[in-house]
Amino acid sequence: MPLLEFVMKKLDGISRSKAKAILAGGGVLVDKVTQTRHDFIVHPDSLVEISKHPGTTRTRFDFSQYFSVVYEDADVIVVDKADEVLSMGVGRNSLNMKDLLDRYFVETRQRCHAHVVHRLDTRTSGLMVYAKSIEVQQMMIADWHSTVIDRRYVAVVEGTMPKEEGHVESWLKDTPSMKIVSSRTNNGGKWASTDWRLLQQNDQFALLELHLHTGRKNQIRVHMQVLHHPIVGDYKYGSHIDGARRLCLHAFRLAFYQPRTGAPLHFETPIPPYFLTFFPTPK
Repeated sequence: MPLLEFVMKKLDGISRSKAKAILAGGGVLVDKVTQTRHDFIVHPDSLVEISKHPGTTRTRFDFSQYFSVVYEDADVIVVDKADEVLSMGVGRNSLNMKDLLDRYFVETRQRCHAHVVHRLDTRTSGLMVYAKSIEVQQMMIADWHSTVIDRRYVAVVEGTMPKEEGHVESWLKDTPSMKIVSSRTNNGGKWASTDWRLLQQNDQFALLELHLHTGRKNQIRVHMQVLHHPIVGDYKYGSHIDGARRLCLHAFRLAFYQPRTGAPLHFETPIPPYFLTFFPTPK
């Protein structure tokens, strides 16, 4: 059932215009996420919460467990995404940054929506930029490689690295099993190129900084498997460490040109504390 019809049915006797106003004001939560679309489909197992007076009786949502705002202007918002949060929805009831940001915009009284410009894997944390309009989204996507100045990641990988830095390149191809395969020769996939630099290591783990020359799906994860140094917690691509709390991959640096003004914007976040637990300070 469309959400607008659901609200009208639930609030027996309410007018269509009043129901629309409640939706527009952020007064309807579906599975704990604000929904403002009239045609959003409500399923039998959906949890729907309705406030007749949005903004007055609702408590503010705690976004901190999902993301923090690093920068914001009239055109873009830069966030530090937590791991296990999708970049955008891929099905009903999926926890994703687009829906969370749309709710954030409602609660901060902004007349805009989040528009996806690039993605991070669900299990990867770190810096992302979203456009606040379709116009800005199209501007950034159309010239993404020129818009981005720098994107870097940090990862904890298994084993010790034989040198201080290195380079990996291969062809990456998706498979029906949803796993990316790598080949030194053209396998019908996409060319991928990654640089890595050693930050620190011990006899079990290494902390790497990674720079992508291409932005392929699962690129870093697959290239670390190619090097026989899988990312800690990446059981899909060869990790052998039991009990890892998360995938140890974080997008710590993002720099790009502001799409309207052309001003360079640079952002950096600290290495997640959990990553550093693999490198205890000697007593």
